[in-house]
Amino acid sequence: MPCVGDWLNSPLSIVQGIFAQNAPNSDWEKKVTEYFKEKLKENNATNWVPSLNDVPVHYLKPNSLVKFRCMVQDMFDPEFYMGVYETVDPNTNARVLHFGKYRDVAECGPQQEIDLNSSQTVTSERQTFYCVPVPGESAWVKEISFLTEPARVSPSTSYTPSRHKRSYEEDEDMDLHPSKQKEQHMGKSSGGDIHGCVEPKRLETEASAGHHVISPNCSPPLDLNFPLPGEKGPACLVKIYESWESFKVNDVLEVFGVLSVDPVLSIVNSEERDSSSLDPMECMDTMEEQRVHSPPASLVPRIHVILAQKLQHINPLLPACLNEEESKTCEFVSNFMSELSPVRAELLGFLTHALLGDSLAAEYLILHLISTVYGRRDVLPLGKFTVNLSGCPRSSAFTEHLYRLIQQLVPASYHLRMSIESMNHSRFIPHKDYTANRLVSGLLQLASNTSLVIDETQLEQGQLDTAGVHNVTALGNLITWQKVDYDFNYHRMEFPCNINVLITSEGRSLLPSDCQVHLQPQIIPPNMEEYMSSLLTAVLPSVLNKFRIYLSLLRLLDYSISDEVTKAVEEDFVEMRKNNPESVTADDLHKMLLVARFLSLSAGQTTLSRERWLRAKQLEALRKARLQQQQCVNGNEL
Repeated sequence: MPCVGDWLNSPLSIVQGIFAQNAPNSDWEKKVTEYFKEKLKENNATNWVPSLNDVPVHYLKPNSLVKFRCMVQDMFDPEFYMGVYETVDPNTNARVLHFGKYRDVAECGPQQEIDLNSSQTVTSERQTFYCVPVPGESAWVKEISFLTEPARVSPSTSYTPSRHKRSYEEDEDMDLHPSKQKEQHMGKSSGGDIHGCVEPKRLETEASAGHHVISPNCSPPLDLNFPLPGEKGPACLVKIYESWESFKVNDVLEVFGVLSVDPVLSIVNSEERDSSSLDPMECMDTMEEQRVHSPPASLVPRIHVILAQKLQHINPLLPACLNEEESKTCEFVSNFMSELSPVRAELLGFLTHALLGDSLAAEYLILHLISTVYGRRDVLPLGKFTVNLSGCPRSSAFTEHLYRLIQQLVPASYHLRMSIESMNHSRFIPHKDYTANRLVSGLLQLASNTSLVIDETQLEQGQLDTAGVHNVTALGNLITWQKVDYDFNYHRMEFPCNINVLITSEGRSLLPSDCQVHLQPQIIPPNMEEYMSSLLTAVLPSVLNKFRIYLSLLRLLDYSISDEVTKAVEEDFVEMRKNNPESVTADDLHKMLLVARFLSLSAGQTTLSRERWLRAKQLEALRKARLQQQQCVNGNEL
């Protein structure tokens, strides 16, 4: 167990030591990064760094080392800061060199002044990202991440806040009783001392579920700009010092850095707003832009990043990076692959029950859940596998319960209830607000590999307005091209994405899909909610975790087709065309190859075999026969 030393509680003192030994040589910055990189490699030390995803900011010591798992929601303009500056004592004329990196406010002693004309001053540049928790992150991801981190208690109690804060339970009470919330914001104390031991349970942050937090310095509420409604967690201004060009909007990152919640920031920002309102010519930024880009640090803390990495996935049950050829990672993968067959069989049984006894639909659901965009050929995304599950019962809220089961299997998901009202009044596409100079989020600003379940079963007849038409078009573009066109007022900009879309409907979906599977329930439970709940309670937690590892791991595996099998598939396709040219098209071949790909991966095979190809043909034949049968029953159903 690593000792919680200075590098964790007082990282700036470590930086100061390295700076003092190496300044003014610029190598000191590289040595700081290397120092913390080595420290975090020791004995799972990353688990000992407190996470803003788990611990509210008011429980953490300012200027301590923290981590944050997040999505880049927006990128602000680069900013300049004093990387190195010199202070002078007017009485003794003694000069001291300081570093400004990893800080929001330049520090100097009580008898010192900053010499702005010093030849030692170095002006540097850093980039600011506005980051939010991963949209739609499943509760089990948060819980497992929290339980595997011993840092959830010890570092958080080492700092006594100067003011009282509400607990998460009190936050919920405030939501139910707005009058209490008003009293608190008017300055009345809520009481309760948070100093001492913190209960070893998950602590939620203070950001409320309604996107808006009332800022003490601003009369209108502060919009935290979460893409999805009902999200909880902190939004952070993440200051990046190196290689920020390698990151882009919607990337999922894990950052390690210095937590900055200096109250001076709020005072400075308030004074800037007051002065700019008196003389607008002194400041090019609008008041709204200052408010958005410099919110109170108590509501939107700053993290000065020492190390940052782009995450392949957010499943805490898997090693963080599966590309590395580390012995532990290789051992983990090989051990799991050795027991893959029974895990697949159990998962198939579980999903068959969830789909009311339909094993064919369960097969396709597995293939859908492990699908991913693995490349692009021109504008065509390769590997997307949107499934339209038609024939879903409407009256029993079947999709709602199915989504809850899927939510227990995948790391991030969202349930989109499609209705005329939601289409007309929801904001799907992110757009640029030039007044505040920020990207305003929308429902479709999602992280890679998020599962999006679209429920058409509640769709009624009605009229779509202009916004509704744009939203439906955006969903169609997401499904077909795996891209979302962000609105920049004067033009639109394409943002590629990788979202798994499952559509449930009674008849054929109004939206495009890669594969329609008509549900054939073998059982109709009298109480759908009770039936679906019993499925989850019947699965052991250890088995549920294996399902989660299975679905996350397989979508990260490489896949290839040998020349020999490629030739056999081509010959098979020619033979099928000979027998009935109209029944098998190039699109059908593409679909069969896609099914064969995910069928192979679902069995842990990274190359296509003859056996899997024949099984893919069989599944497609069964699926098509079922659709033909439905067409005969309902006339023009297809």
